[in-house]
Amino acid sequence: LEASLAIIDKRRPQANQSEVMHVIGDVKGKDAILVDDMIDTAGTLTKAAAAVLNAGARTVNATATHGVLSGTAVERIQESCIAQIYITNTVPLSPAAQACGKIHQLSVARLLGEAIKRIHHGDSISSLFV
Repeated sequence: LEASLAIIDKRRPQANQSEVMHVIGDVKGKDAILVDDMIDTAGTLTKAAAAVLNAGARTVNATATHGVLSGTAVERIQESCIAQIYITNTVPLSPAAQACGKIHQLSVARLLGEAIKRIHHGDSISSLFV
C-alpha cells in the first residue's frame, strides 16, 4: 500500500465500552483506513474515526472482517464521520444495515471455496494469503 501506520490507543473500562485515548502516528492530511476484526456496537470504531479526523486526517474509511452491527451500530455509523465501511459477508446484514449507504459487504465465498478445495486435494492453504 505504500502507506504509513497509525495506531489508536484505547481502553475498555468495562465490556462493550471503550475510550479512545490517543492517536499514535501522523495522520494529518492523509486518507485514513481503520482496520478491525469485528464491528459490534460500532462505539470504538466511530470514536476512533472521530479521533483520527480530529488529528487532521482528510477522510476516514473503515474495514472489518465481521460486521456484527448490534444494537445502535448502524445509527452510529450513519451519524459518524466515516465515509465508507467494507465488511465481509460472514455475518448477515440486517435490513437497516443493508439500507445504510456507508456499509458495503464483500463476499468471502470464493476464498472459502478455494480453501475447501485445497484441503480436499491436500494442497497448500497458506499460499492463498501470500
